[in-house]
Amino acid sequence: MTVGHGFLFYTSRRVIVSSTSSQANAPASVSKPLNSPARVIAASLVGTTVEFYDFYVYATAAVLVFPKLFFPVASDTASLLASFAVFGAAMVARPIGAVFYGHMGDKRGRKATLVASLLTMGIATFVIGLLPTYNHIGIIAPILLLLLRLTQGFAIGGEWSGAALVATENAPADKRAWYGTFPQLGAPIGFIIANGLFLIINFLLPHPTSSLMQSEAFLSWGWRIPFIFSSVMVAIGLWVRFKLVESDAFKKAQKQGAIVKVPFVDTMKHHFKAVVLGTFAMLATYVLFYLMTTFSLTYGTKSTSATPAGLGITYTDFVIMQIIGVVFFGVFTLLSGPMADSMGRRKLLLIITSIIIVFALAFPLFLDDKSGTSFNGALVEAFLIIGFTLMGVTFGPMGALLPEMFPTNVRYTGSAIAYNVSSILGAALAPIIATALWSLAGGSTWLVGVYLAAASVLTLISLLLMKETKGVDYTEASVVENDAVA
Repeated sequence: MTVGHGFLFYTSRRVIVSSTSSQANAPASVSKPLNSPARVIAASLVGTTVEFYDFYVYATAAVLVFPKLFFPVASDTASLLASFAVFGAAMVARPIGAVFYGHMGDKRGRKATLVASLLTMGIATFVIGLLPTYNHIGIIAPILLLLLRLTQGFAIGGEWSGAALVATENAPADKRAWYGTFPQLGAPIGFIIANGLFLIINFLLPHPTSSLMQSEAFLSWGWRIPFIFSSVMVAIGLWVRFKLVESDAFKKAQKQGAIVKVPFVDTMKHHFKAVVLGTFAMLATYVLFYLMTTFSLTYGTKSTSATPAGLGITYTDFVIMQIIGVVFFGVFTLLSGPMADSMGRRKLLLIITSIIIVFALAFPLFLDDKSGTSFNGALVEAFLIIGFTLMGVTFGPMGALLPEMFPTNVRYTGSAIAYNVSSILGAALAPIIATALWSLAGGSTWLVGVYLAAASVLTLISLLLMKETKGVDYTEASVVENDAVA
């Protein structure tokens, strides 16, 4: 070999070694997630915060405002039930939204779908704040309110599951449940923002002493502020979500050719059992959630001389008591993530659901009227803290559990349908059933507790029938027959 050839060989060898060395170092930069943890947390948290903010704003207005302004009938109970019926109507629209946005999310990707659902929800909420009332346009007012509430429900149908997928599909495998708690954290944060805003409005506006905030200014225009304010939160959410990129799990499904033509059909055909089990696994969570928020507000602020009788606590005092409980909700939502990652989702939920049954049967101990206002208040606060703590531990793991029950190519659709069908069974009916049982029991809450216990038994059965999802391959996509593949 000549010196020239030796030099060329040595030089080329140096190039190859250098290239190999560069490639060895490349994975560190290539494997770096395109969506940073901060971006993932923000994108998954902000949308569900808006979702639950909208829920709490509407739920509060459904108790304090809408019965008077949109459903003015002779009986207060009838007005309240009519208001709750429109409130529950949104839950009926949610599974339809789940199918629509699930189709988009499993076909086109998570990012565009999350932007569309958040924008739709924000517009509907904003317009509710501009609606004329029954005194201005008659029966058209509650009809428009119903249509906008249905639009809200339709949009929410795709919001939660998309946020849960953004969180969990971008999470390390051993921290999926913890990442999945961030969409869930939107519930307590949304509650505090919404009710805090109502308290500020109540403080700033002149009004007579009343547990129902019946000031002329509040009923005229003050109640509109929280609905209009939601547009600010939606704008922030859209800005964050536009910066997202698709997850590796979804990109892998695309490369495998596993994207199906109609995700809903594939879900019902191949994963129907998972949908049913997921729906009932969420049932106790939903019933507890709506009893702790909507029903407890109604019961707590209703006069002791009314029929059915309540506790007669002022609105301001009761909401402050709720906010204290919701702090425990937020803390234990976050704590439930590491717990579920450590011991498994199924085991944790089996334990906490059993405790919820005991708590439900103890409702009269905490809530039924006792002699002595201070003693009553202490028991009610204990009820709220215990209930919201249980809510945090049962709600947190759902952000990982439901998505983990489905493969990537139908994960958006499957988890969205299970989550939102459960909303009909456990949420749309909960305020109506609870109010009816409360009235049937002559003002006692024991039947309401039995209702929660019965829902929890169904959840226990569902959990016993399903497998642990902690160790599933989260990038797996089920490839079906060619005629079903897009």
